[in-house]
Amino acid sequence: MVKTQVGIVGVGGMAGYHYKGFTQAGAQVVALADMAKERAAAFAEPRGIGKIYGTLAEMLSGEQELEAVSIVTPNKFHKPLAIEALNAGKHVFCEKPPALNAAEMREMLAVAKKSGKTLMFNFNNRARPESCAMMAHIKAGRVGRINSAQASWVRRAGIPGFGGWFTNKALSGGGPVIDLLHMIDLALYFMGYPEPAHLLGVTFNDFMGKQAFKGPWGNPDVARGVCDVESAGHALLTFKTGQCLFIRTSWAEMNEREVVSVVFQGAKAGGKIERLFGRDGLDETAIDTCALYIEENGNQADVHIKTEFDETMGRVSAAANFIGVIMGKVEPLNTPEQALILMQVIDALYKSAATGGPVDFGGEK
Repeated sequence: MVKTQVGIVGVGGMAGYHYKGFTQAGAQVVALADMAKERAAAFAEPRGIGKIYGTLAEMLSGEQELEAVSIVTPNKFHKPLAIEALNAGKHVFCEKPPALNAAEMREMLAVAKKSGKTLMFNFNNRARPESCAMMAHIKAGRVGRINSAQASWVRRAGIPGFGGWFTNKALSGGGPVIDLLHMIDLALYFMGYPEPAHLLGVTFNDFMGKQAFKGPWGNPDVARGVCDVESAGHALLTFKTGQCLFIRTSWAEMNEREVVSVVFQGAKAGGKIERLFGRDGLDETAIDTCALYIEENGNQADVHIKTEFDETMGRVSAAANFIGVIMGKVEPLNTPEQALILMQVIDALYKSAATGGPVDFGGEK
């Protein structure tokens, strides 16, 4: 049986997770494209990937049997590379964020529809075991309508280097609001991705450039590099359905420890999915919580849901889901239509912070 053939563009930190998920799902990674040939070779050799190209165009020309492309590059290149691959008739799995802004995502969605190919994004937190368990309870009707939720990804000292592409808005699109959008997406996913109505948000950059707030991962510092993004962002988002979402996200903010969570209050039950870290990264102090808060037989009760611990936070499972989708075996964990709503929310938070006033989504599509 011929395996689904995949090519990876960019061998950044997430490429290893993509590779593992693709191969576990039965696909074969046959080629890489990266301008840094030595880095690409170091990634390819132990995994038995035979072909290395400098660009996506070269890879598409050289690999006629390629069915899908994975994009693991700085954010600025997500849109052009995804569109190039879709126009070539390839399915696309792209790292987060989907694009620099909603306008770019709208272009990607249009091309995906025209091509008839699958376009998905690595919203890996949807694939975490605890998220899957919670979603099963939501779909079963145990929670009811989620009236309100709180999405948090808060780091105390987690700026991913100074002056590299993460802190350069032209390359990244912004700071933690766009980089750590996972919990916003997960909350929206649990809530049914309702249509936004209004958003009021603020951003802060108090600790940008201060070495004490640099995280243990990311890019090396770049002398005289650009640092023009926020270090934290907060917002209240309302929806046309009457639901609401509170957003808190930061690379650097005074907090006890790193918190990654979605907490919600439903008509029948509340719930929480949370991962607590030590010093802004996975360590022996990491704690996972997956719980429902219910009323049962006239009593208040907490239901603690036990799931397996996934140190990849769903990254491998999310990549495997993409392969399952293009093989016609499973339903997609995310859609480009949802990605567009997410980017509209991100845009609105930045706009509200810049203007000092609320953003009305109106009839925006």
